[in-house]
Amino acid sequence: MPPKRAATIAVICAVMPAPAPAQEHRHGPYAGLEQRQIKSLSEQDIAELRRGGGWGLALPAELNGLPGPAHLLELRDALDLSTEQVQRITALHDDMRKSAIVAGERFIAAEAALSAAFTGDAPDDEQLRALIDEAATARAELRFIHLSRHLITPDILSPDQISRYNQLRGYTDAPCAEVPQGHDPDMWRRQNGCD
Repeated sequence: MPPKRAATIAVICAVMPAPAPAQEHRHGPYAGLEQRQIKSLSEQDIAELRRGGGWGLALPAELNGLPGPAHLLELRDALDLSTEQVQRITALHDDMRKSAIVAGERFIAAEAALSAAFTGDAPDDEQLRALIDEAATARAELRFIHLSRHLITPDILSPDQISRYNQLRGYTDAPCAEVPQGHDPDMWRRQNGCD
């Protein structure tokens, strides 16, 4: 670039105002959640509870080798479950789901009441304690329903089926041996360092 042209560009750049800094948009981790009807539950949470889903409440059993009825039914062919086993697990699952729907509705109502208590005048300590206790009791019942069914399934299965279940669900020391049903194979392998 000729020196005269470079000098002209330098002068222009020097006298031009600096661009305004981009306006920062800071959002807290809860931004957007204020739009929820029940502040502590997402629409996905509510849908899961209303369908009687596990909502992760049975992880202490699931991740310690005690299979859940819903996943057993999903894996029935891979586990080579007998007709009798499928019937027993289906009955267990249906009973669990029916009970979980009732308990889930109670939990949703308790969380809705707790959320609503903060829309006007704040509750006093006694009111707040009662609301929290109701929500905690409902959640505990829901968790009991799910965890207790995991205690029953080992009596329906053989040790080999339990071992195979844990392998299919990816709970073995060799997570790369087989991608659990319902997981994206590429993502599973990448997250478990298989490739």
